Amino acid sequence: METIKDTIKSVVQALGVKQKALSADSPAVILKKALTRKELGHIKFNYFRKGILSIKVDSSSWLYHLSLQKEDLLAKLRKRSKAIKDIHFCIGETK
Repeated sequence: METIKDTIKSVVQALGVKQKALSADSPAVILKKALTRKELGHIKFNYFRKGILSIKVDSSSWLYHLSLQKEDLLAKLRKRSKAIKDIHFCIGETK
């Protein structure tokens, strides 16, 4: 019996759609390298548009914690990518 994952993969291949892999310089990958494992458990990459990196946070306490570290985090991210201009945090679903 074929799994759903394998079925979807074969359908996508049959349609000729190329799967995108995250490049090493994408904002989502850079963000994962800049945060600790504990912090990564409470956030989710939302979008990157016009130099603004949007991150969903699972609670108001983590929103506050990351907001306090915003300038340091932004400095770490800018070292790896000059395209990142600002970070916006919002409370939302992270799973």
